[in-house]
Amino acid sequence: MHPTLPCLTDLHSPSTLNTGDSIQNDMDCPACGSSVTLEVGPDHPLSASPTDALFAADEDECIEVSRNCWNCGWHEERKVCVASIETTEGDEAAIERAALLDEITDESAAIESLAALEDALAEVRRQRRLEQSTADTDADISE
Repeated sequence: MHPTLPCLTDLHSPSTLNTGDSIQNDMDCPACGSSVTLEVGPDHPLSASPTDALFAADEDECIEVSRNCWNCGWHEERKVCVASIETTEGDEAAIERAALLDEITDESAAIESLAALEDALAEVRRQRRLEQSTADTDADISE
């Protein structure tokens, strides 16, 4: 089971937290424009992302997230409190498909040869044409 995003309270901006590995908006220091670092704490390891902390949180737990500019010293702390958690069961076929797509993407990203990538693309397209012609044949038979 994968939890859905909990009800969030005590945020100043609704676009601050998303499901990526970091807070995506306002990643530059408002004082000097330099990049800022994110820290989730104090009960989480330094490598914890806000998303990991959010999905690991229990109901009625608060997560502290701070943004720091090491260039000018600007600092901001926010607290996200989990008011409730609703969970849903995932579609097993969709989960398996997503995992296979991730694996295919990782494998294709590791291929250095342009010719090998072109061959892989041609094979994928050939498989799709075969599936379409099989589906068309099946539809003709059932009519």
